[in-house]
Amino acid sequence: MRKLFIMFCLLGFAEVSAQSPTIKIARLKYGGGGDWYSNKTSLPNLISYCNTNLKMNIFSEEDIVDASNSEIFQYPFVHMTGHGNVIFSDAEADNLRKYLISGGFLHVDDNYGLSKYIRREMLKVFPGSEFVEVPFSHPIYHQKYKFPNGLPKVHEHDNKAPQGFGLFHEGRLVCFFTYESDLGNGWEDQSVYGDPESVRVSALQMGANIVSFAFTTY
Repeated sequence: MRKLFIMFCLLGFAEVSAQSPTIKIARLKYGGGGDWYSNKTSLPNLISYCNTNLKMNIFSEEDIVDASNSEIFQYPFVHMTGHGNVIFSDAEADNLRKYLISGGFLHVDDNYGLSKYIRREMLKVFPGSEFVEVPFSHPIYHQKYKFPNGLPKVHEHDNKAPQGFGLFHEGRLVCFFTYESDLGNGWEDQSVYGDPESVRVSALQMGANIVSFAFTTY
């Protein structure tokens, strides 16, 4: 399965100059009552930014995928966000673990209130492995755009500094959890929150780094 996943991704890169998009990314749909669907304009805007500035060739709209669905293996990058509760069944946790150790990548963006739930549920995915803070020297902060001081701050919640946490499998960062940053809000249409353009650009640049890292670490 890992070889098939890697082959899919390499074929996508080989055709990056083709006229039609060659690869898709997805949003994770989950149970528990949390608003997995929030930030409706965020991923289309991030995709557009990556296609324009990183010369990627991603479909303009994200797909929606359940954690238990075998189709998740089609996506090199899966994004998850929300404010509330998250529950992974045993089957979902098992499938998500297989996806991640097979070369997949999960970005979890705390839209405020997600932290305690995702930390609990990811222990089902990787028992005994808790999130650790990703050092500022990690390549995810040093793709095309340099963030030597870590994540940018988009929106204030609890007067805390933004932090990037990760789960690692055999030395590879497989899940990146952005906390107290609110990157997804920064990717939204400017009319949604009225953030200064400089804030939106920094959020999009960090998002582009995350996508770039996910696509190039197989």
